[in-house]
Amino acid sequence: METVIAVLALLFVLFLALGAYATVKAVGAAKRGVDRTLTQARRTVEDTTLRARTLALPGPAGELAQLRLRLRTSLRATREALEAGATEDASLKESLGLFERLGAHGRQLDEELRRLEGEPDRSGLARRLPELRERTERITKSADSLRWAAHERARRFTEDDLSTLSGQIDIEAGALRHWTTEPAPGRDTAAAEPAPPERGERAAGKSAARTDPPVRPAVAPPAPRATYPWDKKPRPETTT
Repeated sequence: METVIAVLALLFVLFLALGAYATVKAVGAAKRGVDRTLTQARRTVEDTTLRARTLALPGPAGELAQLRLRLRTSLRATREALEAGATEDASLKESLGLFERLGAHGRQLDEELRRLEGEPDRSGLARRLPELRERTERITKSADSLRWAAHERARRFTEDDLSTLSGQIDIEAGALRHWTTEPAPGRDTAAAEPAPPERGERAAGKSAARTDPPVRPAVAPPAPRATYPWDKKPRPETTT
């Protein structure tokens, strides 16, 4: 009895532990989902604000907003492409590591551009724009290069797999149509038998049989001699 109670108590504790673990996992997943949604919403709001500043603010302030928008768009698109490809292609994990280093420079530049948006000295800001433009160009060019390389690699793998699959399907289709390459049953025996005479040849043979005269033997038997009333009867031979 005590053993049964101990087993039941152990099972109850295990169920409680599993329930607590499942609850923690569910809460963590929900929290990550909420954080992801908030991040995407904040990112969308920031991008929309930058687009509005690009169109509304003239001069260096508008150009700073344009540089930030270009930088953020390029880095985000490259990250999504590499993360999506790394799940199926292990070679992209190294590229993803390089992108993380590039992303650190991009975040640093984005923070610097964001601070300069409120800079009251427009002349000093105009002097710094060429250097900021060059840094943005270098980072976005590297990010675009990684992204397009990942796209081309994925497309190449897809084309190779499609070519291999097409070849296998052609082989299987040929095997399914095996009767088009094998001779039909009975064709060899029919070819070995002599062909029957044509209709014209048969008709010629029959007509020749009807018109040819019968062959007479070389020595004909003597025909019987005809007798007449005036012929004398032969006399019988006597011995006297």
